[in-house]
Amino acid sequence: SFANLRIHPHGLVLVDLQSYNDHTKGREETDQLLNKVEERMKEFFHGNLKRVKRLPAIVRGGVIDRYWPTADGRLVEYDIDEVVYDEDSPFQNIKILHSKQFGNILILSGDVNLAESDLAYTQAIMGSGKEDYTGKEVLILGGGDGGILYEIVKLKPKMVTMSNIDQMVIDGCKKYMRKTCGDVLDNLKGECYQVLIEDCIPVLKRYAKEGRMFDYVINDLTAVPISTSPEEDSTWEFLRLILDLSMKVLKQDGKYFTQGNCINLTDALTLYEEQLSRLYCPVEFSKEIVCVPSYMELY
Repeated sequence: SFANLRIHPHGLVLVDLQSYNDHTKGREETDQLLNKVEERMKEFFHGNLKRVKRLPAIVRGGVIDRYWPTADGRLVEYDIDEVVYDEDSPFQNIKILHSKQFGNILILSGDVNLAESDLAYTQAIMGSGKEDYTGKEVLILGGGDGGILYEIVKLKPKMVTMSNIDQMVIDGCKKYMRKTCGDVLDNLKGECYQVLIEDCIPVLKRYAKEGRMFDYVINDLTAVPISTSPEEDSTWEFLRLILDLSMKVLKQDGKYFTQGNCINLTDALTLYEEQLSRLYCPVEFSKEIVCVPSYMELY
């Protein structure tokens, strides 16, 4: 162990204690030591301390990584107690970690995607219970966790088509995210749904060429879109390409649902809305704010 004491001219005193403890007893000893340090500081300052703040220990180098940033760059420590699944696919790193609060959490290339606790996310991206999917044609872009597919199938649609590029995401989720996806990922075809293991861009182009139309298109692609052959340089160009292609397969009175971003990222949200005015056809849009439990932020 070693300690670092810094005293700043304006009165700030920082004490950092770093210690290698791989057992509970060692952490308890560290806490006892810090208690003594705090008592001694109060004695030195004769009770004139304005504020004393002790931060929880940051655990580094552990087998389980519990720290994941929010969309707006704040560091959050999750109560992760188990690595359930950790594999690299040809497209991304796929992790499923277990949280005591949120259940299993799907993390794709460091981005928290969805936890078993996050039905609020799935409900929001389906229209928050305001839509009637009975007898409707639905296209899901991405959605590898199976949550949207599972919830829509319950509503008796005519047909749901899901296009997801990464078979390994589906394989991991159908085994370890069953509270989210139920049994819909066990087979790639069901009575009223089919799952295509394909990049969504060729799928959209094919459907547009065939003249196939949908009542709903739901974009649940990862935060940074994945394509086997990116056709545009920037993320915004890519997103607009997805939007334009989606509009071409959407019925005149159809609806397109997608996630936005953390509400603190006002510039990014404004830029997204600007893209909607640059599509090949005019569109109207609305938005809502939802608290997604495992994101620990409003989206």
